[in-house]
Amino acid sequence: MLTMPTENKLLIRLSESDNVAVARIALSAGQTVTINAKPLVLRDAIPAGHKLAMEAVEIGKPVLKYGQIIGVATQGILPGEHVHVHNLGMVPSAATHGVGSAYQPVTLTQPGATFQGIVRADGRVGTRNYLGVISSVNCSATVCRHIAKLINEQVLSEFPHVDGIVAITHGTGCGMSGGGEGIALLQRTLRGYADHPNFAGVLLVGLGCEVNQIAPLVEMLGMREPGLFASLTIQGEGGTRETIDAGVAILRDMLPLANRAVRSTVSASHLVVGLQCGGSDGYSGISANPALGAAVDLVVRHGGTAILSETPEIYGAEHLLTARAATPAVADKLMQRLSWWEHYTRINGGDMNNNPSPGNKAGGITTILEKSLGAVAKAGSTGLMDVVEYACPVSTHGLVFMDTPGYDPVSATGQVAGGANVICFTTGRGSTYGCKPTPSLKLATNSALFRHMRMDMDFDCGGIVDGELSIADAGRQLFELILATASGQYSKSEEHGLGDNEFLPWQVGAVM
Repeated sequence: MLTMPTENKLLIRLSESDNVAVARIALSAGQTVTINAKPLVLRDAIPAGHKLAMEAVEIGKPVLKYGQIIGVATQGILPGEHVHVHNLGMVPSAATHGVGSAYQPVTLTQPGATFQGIVRADGRVGTRNYLGVISSVNCSATVCRHIAKLINEQVLSEFPHVDGIVAITHGTGCGMSGGGEGIALLQRTLRGYADHPNFAGVLLVGLGCEVNQIAPLVEMLGMREPGLFASLTIQGEGGTRETIDAGVAILRDMLPLANRAVRSTVSASHLVVGLQCGGSDGYSGISANPALGAAVDLVVRHGGTAILSETPEIYGAEHLLTARAATPAVADKLMQRLSWWEHYTRINGGDMNNNPSPGNKAGGITTILEKSLGAVAKAGSTGLMDVVEYACPVSTHGLVFMDTPGYDPVSATGQVAGGANVICFTTGRGSTYGCKPTPSLKLATNSALFRHMRMDMDFDCGGIVDGELSIADAGRQLFELILATASGQYSKSEEHGLGDNEFLPWQVGAVM
């Protein structure tokens, strides 16, 4: 886990071996800063969160941040110059893999932390109490939305212990092969949502003739209490109006059953926290990601689970995870998924350095190596206990890696399908991601963002950048916020009613 950054009030130096520092605030050309107790006159203006050279770097020589190579100089760089896309290029990661060398078994904290959760009949614990209306295919999406809208507007107020009706809709389910990876991913994702403990009950709605048939989906689902599961097809009911009426009647019957749910004190071992970052900036790997990593260590030490994802965004930092692998088999599973991604991007005419995004670069991130090294900080320092494929159920406690794309909505959808009952989402540019049925906490990397988007940000990590808050203290505060949110405290996105449109399964394969 990253320690407290040091240098002075203007710069952050993350490792003694680094040859770049990060600007805490915007700096001007000609301004004098202090490097190793020596004055340095800046040759360029340095935006906040961006890098400057602390020493000369010859062309082709490595640039180091976090004590790791983030690229090579594409031209000679002088001390005090801005280091970014104009003079820093990608280089293949050459880090060595000391598989398991950093793994240490976790000693659980006793007595463990608790939260107020909703215990379901099968023993799993929810953090929210929704009813879901889930479409098997895009053709039934509008019907699902109408059913949810009518119940939310006309009936829901009579049932105070139900958080709402969520329409889970998507853009696929037909025009695809009836076998293979594409439909397997979709069915796994829908199954994960339909079985999620944050849903007290579920209604599946299909068209009737789609490739992704309702009947096989139903066979894949776990048992629910009587009266809390049903399915319909539009063709079977005789049309859209008839299906909406039938769906509303079914949910009216489910509501009194769902309203019986009560919260009770449960162990923090029931926490399953999905780790996300989006709209990252130069501070992400310095403040919010390490703070989340410190909170993750507390979650794990209290018996809970954290899910790290976004495989393309750990590329170049995977050696930090394989070193923490509980077994060689776990490390091998991670490397197999990275090999799959290298092949996948290659056959689609891309490469693994198609990241960072324009917003990431504007915020100070230059290469995928730099972004990945900062992103891995979300995972804290405990052992990597398992690697699972997209949307597979996560049953192992501790830190688990789920293979997902780097696109945040697709990645978080997979995590929720795997059982995440809280999402923690770090952002430096300002993501507003909501995630029904799972609460999503947004962690601002800097205080300026937190103030500017106060109605959307849940936690301010900017004190770390300003030197006023330690990473450990931020982690403890965030852990308490996770417990409070799991106990029913609304996130900012929930306060604003956001999160109904973010369900986005990973689509792989031909559209036919």
